[in-house]
Amino acid sequence: MKIHMTAVLLTCMIGLTGCMTHKNAVKLRQLDRAVAVMHPTAGNSVRGIVKFIQDGARITVIADIEGLSPNAKHAFHIHQWGDCSSPDGKSAGSHYNPEGHEHGNPAASSPRHAGDLGNLEADAAGKAHYERTVYNLTIADSHNPIIGRALIIHKKHDDFGQPTGNAGSRMACGTIGVAK
Repeated sequence: MKIHMTAVLLTCMIGLTGCMTHKNAVKLRQLDRAVAVMHPTAGNSVRGIVKFIQDGARITVIADIEGLSPNAKHAFHIHQWGDCSSPDGKSAGSHYNPEGHEHGNPAASSPRHAGDLGNLEADAAGKAHYERTVYNLTIADSHNPIIGRALIIHKKHDDFGQPTGNAGSRMACGTIGVAK
């Protein structure tokens, strides 16, 4: 009897979890904004805010970053995992590339990693403002969703070479989350 009751309770819990997951999935598909708060990796001082605004099939990425090397370009990529727990940012994994494309320039029309965002360009004070519209991502829809992934700012510029742009170490990491 005890085993039977446990089986019944477990079945009910699994059924309810499935319903809750479905409701949450519907709500996630309706999201049109996301944000990543960028935190420095060990030995760096890069920080800032990156906003993502979805309008139909496009996402506008808006970043305001400080603590960069003055008058320099820094590679800017979405990475596979939303884990920024390691001191060097490597816990975020490799570039977000669900479609298996080669690394590339977001200004070019050729297919590329979904996470390739190009370069931030710092001014003399080490600050950068970035704004770009991309068409190969979504906030939380089924096509290349970014919620829960990490955003990385690299030490060097992205030269768009293979396999990952020769961008160097990771200076900042932020997990992409839901925004109002």
